[in-house]
Amino acid sequence: MISPGRRTLRPAVVGIAVAALAVTASLTTIPLATSAQAATYTAGVEDEGADCAVPTLPDAGSLATNAKIPDPFKRLDGSRITTKADWRCQRELTKRLAEKFVYGEKPGKPTVSGTVSSSSITVNTSYQGKSSSFSASVSLPSGSGPFPAVIVYGGFGADTATIKASGAAVISYDPYTVGKEGTGRSNKQGAFYSLYGAQSSTGLLMAWSWGVSRIIDVIEQSGGSILKADATGVTGCSRFGKGAFVAGAFDQRIALSMPIESGSAGAPIFRGIPGEGAQSLSSAYGEQPWLGDAFSTFTSNPNRLPIDTHQIVGLVAPRGLFIMDNPHIANLGPRSASVAALGGAEVYKALGAGENITYWSDITDGNHCAIRNEWKTPLQQNIQKYLLKTGSAAGTIRISSKAQGRLADWADWQTPVLSDGPNPTPTPTPTPTPTPTPTPTPTPTPTPTPTPTPTPTPTPTPQPGGCTATVSINQWTGGFVATVRVTAGSSAIRSWNVGLTLPSGATITNGWNFNRSASSGAIQLTNVAYNGSLGAGQVTEVGFQATGTAGSITPTCSAG
Repeated sequence: MISPGRRTLRPAVVGIAVAALAVTASLTTIPLATSAQAATYTAGVEDEGADCAVPTLPDAGSLATNAKIPDPFKRLDGSRITTKADWRCQRELTKRLAEKFVYGEKPGKPTVSGTVSSSSITVNTSYQGKSSSFSASVSLPSGSGPFPAVIVYGGFGADTATIKASGAAVISYDPYTVGKEGTGRSNKQGAFYSLYGAQSSTGLLMAWSWGVSRIIDVIEQSGGSILKADATGVTGCSRFGKGAFVAGAFDQRIALSMPIESGSAGAPIFRGIPGEGAQSLSSAYGEQPWLGDAFSTFTSNPNRLPIDTHQIVGLVAPRGLFIMDNPHIANLGPRSASVAALGGAEVYKALGAGENITYWSDITDGNHCAIRNEWKTPLQQNIQKYLLKTGSAAGTIRISSKAQGRLADWADWQTPVLSDGPNPTPTPTPTPTPTPTPTPTPTPTPTPTPTPTPTPTPTPTPQPGGCTATVSINQWTGGFVATVRVTAGSSAIRSWNVGLTLPSGATITNGWNFNRSASSGAIQLTNVAYNGSLGAGQVTEVGFQATGTAGSITPTCSAG
């Protein structure tokens, strides 16, 4: 009998073979074991390790540099966990490290009320005399309820037609009502910050995650006549993929997490981003207050982080996780994301749930956030298994050779065989977990992307009282991302204006941290309220995504 608030875990035999980690000619596929029956892996509470006695966390100034991704099974005192029961508090330690150094704190549940109807959910919250509210729309599938549901960030995630056709409702969640983009870090806005303060050090990704948890609270309180509280998924793409990744990691009631093409600040390991040519950590930190304020000290040296995103993947275990990625856009960091998936899969394996994770970057369409045929069947299978609880398909890891990461290059630890502890539940004996380093590697690691990041335009010498600008490009077939770096001269400036001309056929589709005069041709980029004032020699980065070919872009900069 399972006590209230604890997950029911029926481990399956795990079959990730180390030999399968080797690179094939075009694709790395790691088959996982097949489950004989559906299982419930969710917890009955948002954070089942909240009562764990976690040791005092280190200060940022005392952190050691480590170029390898940290051992997810190691405690702060250097010892390693040995049983599956140990994972509950090891997970809590991981969670708190992630809050302190990466995302900011996720507060516990405030006072929550609301309503659920066939068309909408309303959420009302209050905390220490402050209150806030937000709502989300609901679209039910055909048939009679109650239904499982997938919370879709911004209406921009996994294919909603397939979700509904599979028998799950769609909850359209606008994360900007909970944490608004376009604000400075000292003036954060939205339902979360109305409760916890505009100067809260918690970033948007965690604030958005808090909003997802409050939606689940209201569904739980509603009685379950329309939506099932124990069968909730979450999905999003691009910046909303970052949000879905964090939401699934920080609420153990979420049965299925489906982040898509999440990029820097999402799934890719922080340590791998600088060498891959993905959006830089300083750009991701500065573009929007996605990450917590404390992350600022790690943007130029992620090797000092005591945690990395493979451990965020591990926070989801043993629940369902389906990471969808795009190997054609280097700016998204897909090679580093595959390493995170492989590293996180070791946690799943150790818990006897290796079949519950899927990572899929084997796709032909390089367009960002496209609906893809390759993902339709695994999407249906994941919904059936984790939300409808009628399926048993095992997960798989399919890494495109265009962005092939190797866990052996990043991990210097071995995955332990965790025992069932003093009161084991009778289960099939897991296949012993081998070392993650394949010996020898049959084929060399291929070049991760066909188009590496070109060398940025040489930085001109800053002029007194003025500014300079450089542009670096990540190009792929049909599109590119440009990162524009503005540097103040030898004295402070109050504003800046960057002029540049896009080649014929190139059009900006998305930009961050600036205002612009046009989307094509000759364009003026000007600062927004929070990044115009720069001290002597200080730098700010802005960027944009565009269709077409970048060619050569030569910027000019003037200051006010």
